[in-house]
Parts: sequence; structure tokens; C-alpha cells
Amino acid sequence: MEIKNRIINYWSRRSGDFARLRRDELNSYMADLWLEEIRKYLPDKPCRILDIGTGSGFFAILLGKAGHYVEGIDLTASMIEEAKLLAAKSGVNSVFKVMDAENLLYPDESFDIVLSRNLTWTLPHPRKAYGEWHRVLKKGGMLLNFDADYGKEHLVQDLNSLPQNHAHHNINSDLLAECDSIKANLDISQLRRPQWDSSVLQQIGFAHVDTDETVGKRIYSQHDEFYNPTPLFLIRAVK
Repeated sequence: MEIKNRIINYWSRRSGDFARLRRDELNSYMADLWLEEIRKYLPDKPCRILDIGTGSGFFAILLGKAGHYVEGIDLTASMIEEAKLLAAKSGVNSVFKVMDAENLLYPDESFDIVLSRNLTWTLPHPRKAYGEWHRVLKKGGMLLNFDADYGKEHLVQDLNSLPQNHAHHNINSDLLAECDSIKANLDISQLRRPQWDSSVLQQIGFAHVDTDETVGKRIYSQHDEFYNPTPLFLIRAVK
């Protein structure tokens, strides 16, 4: 629990600025880019979607606007409060709950789609989390996990390589150092990704797993405040 408490404290301190960035992203060209990527994999009907590690609700709001029923969960209570506020301002009725991604409080086979963005790199027990995500998916359901190998990055050292208007320039240096310290204490930071993820998902019982390591080039083509220099990948797994 010590590392989880550090993670909660870190994201609690960042929740306000993080929410403002996600709000700006929802109202920018980025929303259409993300929706285009996700829609490639969704059926042409409303889905029950679980957005794990929702943060301030970006995916939950984006997909709620697109007509899906979405529940967003996050371990950090202040993030969930920000998500509720942003959803209300966006006119979206997505549901938000404080919940641990490694210990889901849902019955088996509750959702058509489980998706996540930039979460698994922060998990102390990612294999356990993947098992839970598999459990709550319906037969034939799909996991869409957008992440990057952030554990190999060093925020403090890499700050000067980012555009001057990048959001990380507004983060307190102590917070950046704390993030680097947390990553150094997580086992997932030492793993080869997304290869490790693909192998584990197959072992857990997903019938089909594939990866797309080009998605970041399509999403982050502009070097602006939303830019992510760490190569983003998508892991798609079908139960």
C-alpha cells in the first residue's frame, strides 16, 4: 500500500492542472484524433465501456458523447471529482467511481469494452490488473490499452527536450522528481513493453492479442502542449 499511497498523493497534487489539460484536449483537434483511433475497433452499436484509470474523464466523456454507456474509475478521489465536473460541463452522463484498477468491484462479464490510457505503467501489480480486466469483459469483449514505456523515461532530465508550451513545464520540479522516483520502484518499469503485456494477456486467456506501435505518430504529430515524446502503443486483446 505504501507505493499506492504515493501514487494517489502524486496524482492528487496534479489533478487540477491535469484536468485543465484534458479539458483543453477535449475541445481541440485531439478529440477527433482519439475518437478516430478508437472507433476503428468498436462495433456499430452502443457499447458498455469501462474506462480504467479515467483520470479527469477524457475517454469516458469522449465516448459518452459518441453514444456509449461509459463508467470511468480511478484510484485518486480528486481525479474522479474533476471528471464529474468536466462531464457535467460537457453534458455527458458517464458514471465515475473511485476504484482500484487491480481490484474491480464489478461482476464477471459486465462490459463489452475495457479501455485505458497511460495507466498500466503506474500499476504495482499489472498482471493482477490484466486478470481483473479480462474477468469483467464479456465473451468476445475487447481490451484497448493505450500506453507507453514511461518507466524508461526520466521526466527531470528530459524536460528541456519538450516544446516550451508543453504541460510538463508547468509541473513543480519536486513533483517531476517524485514521479521518476515512483517509476523506479515499480517492477513494470524494468519490463520490455509491449512485448511483456502481450505475453501476459495471452497467458491470462485472451483469445487474440495484437499491438500497434505506430499509433503515437498519428496522435502526436504536432509538437504542442499535448505532445507526447514517448512512443505510444496500443494493445488490443479480444476475450
